[in-house]
Amino acid sequence: MKIEAFTLPYAEAAVADLRERLSRTRWPDASPGEPWEYGVDLGYLQDICHYWKEEFDWKAQLAFMAKFPHFRATIDGTGVHFMHVRGKGPSPLPLVLTHGWPGSFLEMMKVIPLLTDPASHGGSAADAFDVVVPSLPGFGYSDRPSDPGMNTFRIAELWAELMRGLGYARFAAQGGDFGASVCTLLGLRHAEHVIGIHLNYIPGSYCPYLEPGDKITAVEQSFLDDADRWWAESGAYGHVQRNDPQTLAYGLNDSPAGLAAWILGKFRDWADCDGDPERRFTKDELLANVTLYWMTETIHSSCRLYLETKKAPLHFRKGDFVGVPCAIAQFAKEAPFPARAWVERGYNVQQWTDVPRGGHFAALEEPELLVKDMRSFFRKLR
Repeated sequence: MKIEAFTLPYAEAAVADLRERLSRTRWPDASPGEPWEYGVDLGYLQDICHYWKEEFDWKAQLAFMAKFPHFRATIDGTGVHFMHVRGKGPSPLPLVLTHGWPGSFLEMMKVIPLLTDPASHGGSAADAFDVVVPSLPGFGYSDRPSDPGMNTFRIAELWAELMRGLGYARFAAQGGDFGASVCTLLGLRHAEHVIGIHLNYIPGSYCPYLEPGDKITAVEQSFLDDADRWWAESGAYGHVQRNDPQTLAYGLNDSPAGLAAWILGKFRDWADCDGDPERRFTKDELLANVTLYWMTETIHSSCRLYLETKKAPLHFRKGDFVGVPCAIAQFAKEAPFPARAWVERGYNVQQWTDVPRGGHFAALEEPELLVKDMRSFFRKLR
């Protein structure tokens, strides 16, 4: 495996182009009714795009990101960007953290110091981790896949090879969203290398194996009904991305305002923010993530992962069971979330925590609560 240090790229011309495109945004009419009733509110998007054009400093954001060491590895022909931060403690536990959509490696910036240097953040040095944060293929500074088949099964293989190449024969894994799928498959297909997985999301395509005649409990059926309602009312984005990512990409790859609307709407809807994303995130945090998608032109390749998941869903076959120890952290606003009984059909659940605050972007919203739960779980497996 070829591993090289990676310098985050900056181009003044690209920033000038972004600002020029923002200045020429052709805004639609305002919708009737209440703000956000018909989609992303026009006034909100105009305000944040004005800030993006006039005040947001991409160069400063890159300087902050560069405080962590960045690398790129070529794994079976695929270039993977990752951060690798060594822990400060007597025996740091190797840990791979995996993000999802519409996030990026930036989601993990707040938890890295807590995980790698717990003694400096009110914890014990015995809980230190060596943290590896890769960017999913098609996201951020990883390669954009040119061939079909780059699904979560394949990504789990890449992560196992990455960790081996870094010298870690056994490691822990944590993730939400697509990261939860990758962690699940690490535990399912690469159990000899994985000491345990910690999830703050259950993959949307997960379906445990059911024998003919197996009965679904009332609680499980209620979850399945809730999930169907959620997808009918809130899943339009996913339906498009699973079926028409190329068509969607023409507009989002060309219009920064359109890209911001598509991504920031999800931060508002999925975070524990009571309808105001800036209660949870600063403008700079929100726009750094959107700008990363813009500068790397990865909205199309990232959306394609939905189509690849549709082709290769996480449907367990007879005998499939994640036997490595599993911890589940259910953050309060993460929905839909399966009943524990449904999860335990496919996972060896040894810790289940109902977290009182936080939503889909757990590492960014509630880093301390997430890390506390991870420390508690992995402490028993060291």
